[in-house]
Amino acid sequence: MRNEHEQDVLFGNGDEPLSNTSANPHINDLIEAGLSRRQVVAGGAALGVMGFLGVAMPGTAEAAGNPLKDLLERLKKRSKRLPFNPVAVTRADTITVPAGYKATTFIPWGTPIRGSFPAFLENAGNSAADQADQIGMHHDGMHFFPIDGQRGGGHKSDHGLLVLNHEYIDAPLLHPNGPTLIGGKRSSADEVRKEINAHGVSVVEVRRVRGQWEVLPSARNRRITGATPMQISGPVRGHALLRTRYSPDGTATRGTLNNCANGFTPWGTYLTCEENWAGYFASGDAERPREMTRYGVGSASRYGWDHLAGDEFQRFNATRLAADATGDYRNEPNHFGWIVEIDPFAPESAPIKRTALGRFAHEGLVFAPVKPGRPVVCYSGDDSQNEYIYKFVSRGKYVPGRSNGSLLDEGTLYVARFKANGKGEWLALDIKDKAFQAACKAAGVSFADQGEVLINTRLAADIVGATKMDRPEWGAVNPNNGDVYFTLTNNSSRTVADAANPRPANAYGHIIRWREQSRDYAGREFVWSLFLLAGPESDSIDPNGKPLTADNRLASPDGLWFDDEGRLWIQTDMSGSQLASGPFGNNQMLVAEPTTGEMKRFLVGPVGCEVTGITATPDFRTLFVNIQHPGEGSTPTDFRSTWPDGPGRRPRSATVIVTREDGKPLF
Repeated sequence: MRNEHEQDVLFGNGDEPLSNTSANPHINDLIEAGLSRRQVVAGGAALGVMGFLGVAMPGTAEAAGNPLKDLLERLKKRSKRLPFNPVAVTRADTITVPAGYKATTFIPWGTPIRGSFPAFLENAGNSAADQADQIGMHHDGMHFFPIDGQRGGGHKSDHGLLVLNHEYIDAPLLHPNGPTLIGGKRSSADEVRKEINAHGVSVVEVRRVRGQWEVLPSARNRRITGATPMQISGPVRGHALLRTRYSPDGTATRGTLNNCANGFTPWGTYLTCEENWAGYFASGDAERPREMTRYGVGSASRYGWDHLAGDEFQRFNATRLAADATGDYRNEPNHFGWIVEIDPFAPESAPIKRTALGRFAHEGLVFAPVKPGRPVVCYSGDDSQNEYIYKFVSRGKYVPGRSNGSLLDEGTLYVARFKANGKGEWLALDIKDKAFQAACKAAGVSFADQGEVLINTRLAADIVGATKMDRPEWGAVNPNNGDVYFTLTNNSSRTVADAANPRPANAYGHIIRWREQSRDYAGREFVWSLFLLAGPESDSIDPNGKPLTADNRLASPDGLWFDDEGRLWIQTDMSGSQLASGPFGNNQMLVAEPTTGEMKRFLVGPVGCEVTGITATPDFRTLFVNIQHPGEGSTPTDFRSTWPDGPGRRPRSATVIVTREDGKPLF
């Protein structure tokens, strides 16, 4: 996600405002109260090696003993699994990759993919209708579906569907002269429609021909935007708090917004995640309900779409206008903050918002290893300062070839509590759970039904005593041992440290990991450790408990992905002075080997960008990486970057294709 410390209203693109005022402990408090930072990280390195070898996981670093340290050293000497020379820190306005690799720009914002295939106009003069047929703005989470993978498990590497998110927009760059305002208010309906159409998801059929990737003019090519009709499923479907003028019965909605990270299901569908959606709405009510205040809906919206008359724009005005909620859009914000399932192989299908997974600022959704006859388990972070990490366990069992998204409609949503002794527990957010009932009673808070619990997921997590985290972002699961990793990007608002968030005013961020204590991942207990503490050499710890070096120092880790061989790819989202003048250069992507602790910088992006979104073909000869908002802060008369099109050209988010120059697999 975009990494700003303050939110700007009207064309600002920052995080949602801090809204967690609960007294729940911070994870940094836990670390300082328990093990030292270095103990936690070094202990985690030993645990990672043991897990990779199938050895039972001990509770602390001391429990590992010298034999494990010796084993770790032998593994380091035995194999160097990162066969490339690290890229140096740079602020060049280009993509930098190691020697022997090349990076090729692909499908930048405005690339035509459907309809009349309208060409991108260099002055950004395309209409709203054009934008609905073009790649959206600000690429983010992404997945490659082999064309034979309609039911998951496809293996083709030269032909597939590339599905990617478009998180937000830079209004000054989206229009030739920026947005039109009259008296400080939006005045052009077509401009606002274009902005809505630049959000969402793109589905693109692509093929590799003689080593070059191209977009096919396929019926599968599709744009899902902020206006696309969608269905609502799960416990919140039909709830009174979802009833609006558009959907009086609360079963349908329009659009998906602020699509940051993503997920993909075992049955071959794409999941897009609605992150910082609250700023799209405005409410003129002096007193707002908890489902607005706890999520940061304020009196003014980010882009001012609600300034315009007409149903398609007034839905962003959540002010109470009528006695009956079906007469206005006061409940429209409750339609956002969900996981949305899209079937990329069925362009006629309606996307579905899966409400059992909770409502918050979803950064992504990552699945635990799936086995037939066991429940489906998945994890998601709430990417705001002092928010939480969640787990969902399906009620039904996974059946290959038969299971579908309905598995995500019934189950239990949990929130994480991290303890200072390196253990943790999952707390049920279930109105039928006795512990949850007791917590609500003690807090003096009531919910009418499970639908209301899920609409107010953040409040429910406050009540049970979840651990506040430093902006939990992307998650990833190690295919070699099932360990779950999450990035905690940063948290400038933290004043007291705890075990899992060990630094107050955490400017640099860290990565945490845990291991479930039940074989099916559905249990309530886990053990955790820190994987690394980001920052300069003077204030950082690598996976082996040592300071980072010039080859791998990083800040604000964000994107996270494991390849099939268990290498961890880490992407960064620095901003402000940290990006402009710190020791880290431009945002970047690194590769780590959890079994040895080796970590190197693999890619550095152009000026002002975020490096985010990553996927690969099954043969691992092509890596797709997204470059978001190059030249962030540019205006129509001042381009801070001219990537990817060159001098004098408007900066555009784009996908980058990384390959080896000799055409072999990347590693």
